[in-house]
Amino acid sequence: MEQKFSIPTEMVMLPSKGLLYPKDSPLSAGKIEMKYMSAREEDILTNSNFIKNGTVIDKLLQALIVTPINYDELLVGDKNAVLIAARILGYGAEYSFKYINDRGQEVDTTVDLSKLNEKQIDESLFTAGVNEFAFTTPKTGALLTFKLLTHGDEKKIEAEVKGLTKVNPNGSFEVTTRLKYMITSVNGDRDQKTIRDFVDNYLLAPDARALREFYSKVQPDINLKFIPEGEDYTGEGIAIPVNISFFWPDIRL
Repeated sequence: MEQKFSIPTEMVMLPSKGLLYPKDSPLSAGKIEMKYMSAREEDILTNSNFIKNGTVIDKLLQALIVTPINYDELLVGDKNAVLIAARILGYGAEYSFKYINDRGQEVDTTVDLSKLNEKQIDESLFTAGVNEFAFTTPKTGALLTFKLLTHGDEKKIEAEVKGLTKVNPNGSFEVTTRLKYMITSVNGDRDQKTIRDFVDNYLLAPDARALREFYSKVQPDINLKFIPEGEDYTGEGIAIPVNISFFWPDIRL
């Protein structure tokens, strides 16, 4: 008699609670189903082509997500929650790594990923089913709307920055390119040419900084920082490193 096997799954709650996705999107439920990692997914982690082109983690997450979603539509903060869930389902919640403390010393530490908290956000600023927010620049009074970036947006930003860098290797394009994808209108004008011209020529540095700060305030996400224990530490937290070893500490590339 042929044996039938199944892999257990878990429901993962999204920091956005699904509030910013269109109502017809499966993501609007505020949760997605993910399966536990198997040997097949470990093959993905060691795929040299995926590692080389920087897609290995995305390939892994896509393989683990059971809910039929458009992966490119995932908000960056929600994707971070899926990332943490994938690590916990695959290798447990305890994650050991090294970091450099305030005295420049390398320190070994272990973090319980299941205890990472979601950012506190003001949901009254959300319009259900709409990923768009209004913002008035404090210096020039320009009326802007902007969106929270998705995984698909991040891919486009990366590709555009890479192309611009090839043309001008000494240039720096990350900040302005990201703003061009964030901003959806300027004084009611949604034309992409207008938005790009505004970012390149009329967006003052203090206004850009204020926009980024407000963006961070409304972006649902997981807090990927930890406070060192047993140290006289006064900072906002140290970033938890996320790389191949995040999923498989003993990996040999």
